[in-house]
Amino acid sequence: MVKIFIDGSAGTTGLRIADRLAGRDDLHVTALPEEKRKDAAARAAALNAADIAILCLPDAAAREAAEWIDDPDTVVLDTSTAHRTAPGWAYGFPELSAAHAQAVRTAKRIAVPGCHASGFIALTAPLVAAGIIPAGTQLSCFSLTGYSGGGKSMIGEYTAQPRPEGLHAPRQYALGQTHKHLPEMAAQSGLPAPLFCPVVGDYYSGMQVTVPLSAAQCAPGTTPETIAEVYRAAYPGPVVTYVDTPTKDGFLSAAALAGKDTMQIAVTGNAERMLLLAVYDNLGKGASGAAVECLNMVLGTDPTTGLHL
Repeated sequence: MVKIFIDGSAGTTGLRIADRLAGRDDLHVTALPEEKRKDAAARAAALNAADIAILCLPDAAAREAAEWIDDPDTVVLDTSTAHRTAPGWAYGFPELSAAHAQAVRTAKRIAVPGCHASGFIALTAPLVAAGIIPAGTQLSCFSLTGYSGGGKSMIGEYTAQPRPEGLHAPRQYALGQTHKHLPEMAAQSGLPAPLFCPVVGDYYSGMQVTVPLSAAQCAPGTTPETIAEVYRAAYPGPVVTYVDTPTKDGFLSAAALAGKDTMQIAVTGNAERMLLLAVYDNLGKGASGAAVECLNMVLGTDPTTGLHL
């Protein structure tokens, strides 16, 4: 039986991962007692005793924990930002290419993508590879997320009674254009980091990423159908799927896939003005679901095992 240790199991991402792994008879998920949860020696021992170690930690703590692991057979899945552009770490979005999928299957070090970054990269990387968006094009990206993306501290803000003022309305953040997901967005898309506008809303989970695209930013003759053909080939499912019609009533909810581990990709508009759209759960394909999918691929099992599709 494969031994799994989740370092940071009490956090939002760790809890969702544990939920997805619960009840599996091919895994033994270990946990430290509460009094040892922050004990460095106990954590290091548990990490090295695991076949697969999953890091659900802040960036600095994730870097430290990864350095503690000296067992060459231990596979490390890091859900933090710490290693997403680091040499020697596979980028855990297997749907991006056959090379990405193979790297996830064989790597000892896998960085789970960021939530906002997942949507931007899924929308743009295939179009750059197909020559539809020229390399060097700087795009804009708008992303709406539920407050669970901010972890326990933000969840506490939104669920506090009385609630702090201003939380009833959407709040744009990272106004200085230094969001921590920008480096991986550039590295994996093949484009400069986008002009990025993330927004947190008054709902628990779910994410909608939008990339506006004009005719001037595309190869000549590009239409929504041109882009749709690329998406159909790249994303046949079951985890990431192209959909022809993302909405039935003209409104696209960021919570449409809340609680799921899937992602839907779409393109709307006309030959002059297009919108590239990705809808998923920031805790699903944007975090915990992505980690479990990568874990399954490391094990050689069906990538969707334990996922909520």
